[in-house]
Amino acid sequence: MRAEFLIEPFVEGSPGPHVKAALEACRVAGFEPEVGAFATTIDGSFEEVSEAVDRLVRAAYENGASAVQVRIGEPAAASRFSNLHDALERMVGSVEDEFGAPLADLSREDKQAAVRLLDDRGAFLLRKAVEAVGEMMGVSRITIYNYLNAIDRSAIERVAE
Repeated sequence: MRAEFLIEPFVEGSPGPHVKAALEACRVAGFEPEVGAFATTIDGSFEEVSEAVDRLVRAAYENGASAVQVRIGEPAAASRFSNLHDALERMVGSVEDEFGAPLADLSREDKQAAVRLLDDRGAFLLRKAVEAVGEMMGVSRITIYNYLNAIDRSAIERVAE
Protein backbone atom coordinates (compact mmCIF):
# COMPACT_ATOMS: atom_id res chain seq x y z
CA MET A 1 0.00 0.00 0.00
CA ARG A 2 1.00 3.60 -0.51
CA ALA A 3 0.05 6.51 1.72
CA GLU A 4 0.37 10.04 0.38
CA PHE A 5 0.06 12.86 2.84
CA LEU A 6 0.18 16.63 2.87
CA ILE A 7 0.54 18.50 6.15
CA GLU A 8 -0.49 22.12 6.48
CA PRO A 9 0.52 24.81 6.92
CA PHE A 10 3.20 24.08 4.38
CA VAL A 11 6.04 26.48 3.63
CA GLU A 12 8.29 25.26 0.83
CA GLY A 13 11.87 24.82 1.94
CA SER A 14 11.03 25.47 5.57
CA PRO A 15 9.11 22.59 7.17
CA GLY A 16 7.71 23.53 10.53
CA PRO A 17 7.76 21.40 13.68
CA HIS A 18 4.45 19.79 12.68
CA VAL A 19 5.99 18.47 9.44
CA LYS A 20 9.26 17.41 11.09
CA ALA A 21 7.34 15.53 13.81
CA ALA A 22 5.23 13.68 11.22
CA LEU A 23 8.31 12.68 9.23
CA GLU A 24 10.00 11.47 12.41
CA ALA A 25 6.88 9.45 13.30
CA CYS A 26 7.21 7.71 9.92
CA ARG A 27 10.86 6.95 10.60
CA VAL A 28 10.03 5.53 14.05
CA ALA A 29 7.47 3.29 12.31
CA GLY A 30 10.26 1.98 10.05
CA PHE A 31 9.72 4.12 6.93
CA GLU A 32 11.92 6.61 5.15
CA PRO A 33 9.32 9.02 3.73
CA GLU A 34 9.78 10.24 0.18
CA VAL A 35 9.18 13.98 0.30
CA GLY A 36 7.75 15.37 -2.94
CA ALA A 37 6.69 18.78 -4.17
CA PHE A 38 3.03 18.34 -3.22
CA ALA A 39 2.91 15.22 -1.08
CA THR A 40 5.05 12.83 0.91
CA THR A 41 4.72 9.08 0.41
CA ILE A 42 5.45 5.86 2.25
CA ASP A 43 5.01 2.33 0.91
CA GLY A 44 4.51 -0.92 2.81
CA SER A 45 1.95 -3.44 3.93
CA PHE A 46 -1.55 -2.20 4.78
CA GLU A 47 -0.97 -2.85 8.48
CA GLU A 48 2.38 -1.03 8.56
CA VAL A 49 1.15 1.93 6.52
CA SER A 50 -2.03 2.25 8.61
CA GLU A 51 -0.06 2.31 11.84
CA ALA A 52 2.42 4.87 10.45
CA VAL A 53 -0.41 7.11 9.20
CA ASP A 54 -2.00 7.06 12.66
CA ARG A 55 1.33 8.06 14.21
CA LEU A 56 2.11 10.78 11.69
CA VAL A 57 -1.35 12.37 11.92
CA ARG A 58 -1.15 12.47 15.72
CA ALA A 59 2.40 13.86 15.67
CA ALA A 60 1.48 16.52 13.12
CA TYR A 61 -1.51 17.80 15.10
CA GLU A 62 0.33 17.61 18.43
CA ASN A 63 2.95 19.91 16.90
CA GLY A 64 0.71 22.55 15.33
CA ALA A 65 -0.67 21.20 12.05
CA SER A 66 -3.84 22.89 10.84
CA ALA A 67 -4.75 20.09 8.41
CA VAL A 68 -3.48 16.69 7.28
CA GLN A 69 -4.64 15.19 4.00
CA VAL A 70 -4.04 11.46 3.54
CA ARG A 71 -4.72 9.19 0.56
CA ILE A 72 -4.15 5.45 0.87
CA GLY A 73 -4.25 2.95 -1.99
CA GLU A 74 -2.31 0.56 -4.14
CA PRO A 75 0.84 2.35 -5.38
CA ALA A 76 -0.29 2.54 -9.03
CA ALA A 77 -3.74 3.91 -8.12
CA ALA A 78 -2.32 6.37 -5.60
CA SER A 79 0.08 7.79 -8.17
CA ARG A 80 -2.77 8.30 -10.67
CA PHE A 81 -4.68 10.26 -8.03
CA SER A 82 -1.55 12.19 -7.19
CA ASN A 83 -1.03 13.36 -10.75
CA LEU A 84 -4.51 14.90 -10.90
CA HIS A 85 -4.25 16.30 -7.38
CA ASP A 86 -0.86 17.79 -8.24
CA ALA A 87 -2.30 19.42 -11.36
CA LEU A 88 -4.91 21.29 -9.34
CA GLU A 89 -2.36 22.13 -6.64
CA ARG A 90 -0.01 23.57 -9.28
CA MET A 91 -2.80 25.64 -10.83
CA VAL A 92 -3.89 26.99 -7.46
CA GLY A 93 -0.28 27.69 -6.45
CA SER A 94 0.24 29.66 -9.65
CA VAL A 95 -2.89 31.75 -9.04
CA GLU A 96 -1.89 32.35 -5.42
CA ASP A 97 1.53 33.52 -6.63
CA GLU A 98 -0.13 35.93 -9.06
CA PHE A 99 -2.31 37.39 -6.31
CA GLY A 100 0.45 37.25 -3.70
CA ALA A 101 -1.73 35.52 -1.10
CA PRO A 102 -3.47 32.22 -0.34
CA LEU A 103 -6.93 31.89 -1.89
CA ALA A 104 -8.57 32.05 1.55
CA ASP A 105 -7.02 35.49 2.20
CA LEU A 106 -8.30 37.11 -1.00
CA SER A 107 -11.11 39.66 -1.11
CA ARG A 108 -14.42 38.62 -2.65
CA GLU A 109 -13.55 40.35 -5.92
CA ASP A 110 -10.12 38.70 -6.04
CA LYS A 111 -11.67 35.30 -5.29
CA GLN A 112 -13.96 35.82 -8.27
CA ALA A 113 -10.98 36.79 -10.43
CA ALA A 114 -9.05 33.74 -9.16
CA VAL A 115 -11.97 31.47 -10.11
CA ARG A 116 -11.96 33.04 -13.58
CA LEU A 117 -8.22 32.30 -13.95
CA LEU A 118 -8.63 28.74 -12.69
CA ASP A 119 -11.56 28.22 -15.06
CA ASP A 120 -9.55 29.61 -17.99
CA ARG A 121 -6.76 27.15 -17.15
CA GLY A 122 -9.13 24.17 -17.03
CA ALA A 123 -9.00 23.56 -13.29
CA PHE A 124 -12.70 22.84 -13.02
CA LEU A 125 -12.48 20.04 -15.55
CA LEU A 126 -10.73 18.00 -12.84
CA ARG A 127 -12.89 15.78 -10.65
CA LYS A 128 -13.87 17.38 -7.31
CA ALA A 129 -12.05 20.62 -8.20
CA VAL A 130 -15.03 22.82 -7.33
CA GLU A 131 -15.17 21.35 -3.83
CA ALA A 132 -11.38 21.51 -3.40
CA VAL A 133 -11.12 25.13 -4.52
CA GLY A 134 -14.08 26.04 -2.33
CA GLU A 135 -12.30 24.52 0.68
CA MET A 136 -9.09 26.38 -0.17
CA MET A 137 -11.01 29.66 -0.48
CA GLY A 138 -13.08 29.09 2.63
CA VAL A 139 -16.34 29.25 0.68
CA SER A 140 -18.98 26.69 -0.26
CA ARG A 141 -19.09 24.82 -3.55
CA ILE A 142 -22.32 26.75 -4.23
CA THR A 143 -20.33 30.00 -4.07
CA ILE A 144 -17.81 28.62 -6.57
CA TYR A 145 -20.68 27.60 -8.88
CA ASN A 146 -22.13 31.12 -8.51
CA TYR A 147 -18.76 32.62 -9.49
CA LEU A 148 -18.61 30.27 -12.50
CA ASN A 149 -22.18 31.15 -13.52
CA ALA A 150 -21.32 34.86 -13.31
CA ILE A 151 -18.34 34.24 -15.63
CA ASP A 152 -20.63 32.47 -18.13
CA ARG A 153 -23.23 35.27 -17.97
CA SER A 154 -20.64 37.98 -18.59
CA ALA A 155 -19.26 36.03 -21.58
CA ILE A 156 -22.77 35.74 -23.05
CA GLU A 157 -23.37 39.47 -22.51
CA ARG A 158 -20.09 40.35 -24.30
CA VAL A 159 -21.08 38.19 -27.29
CA ALA A 160 -24.53 39.79 -27.42
CA GLU A 161 -23.10 43.32 -27.57
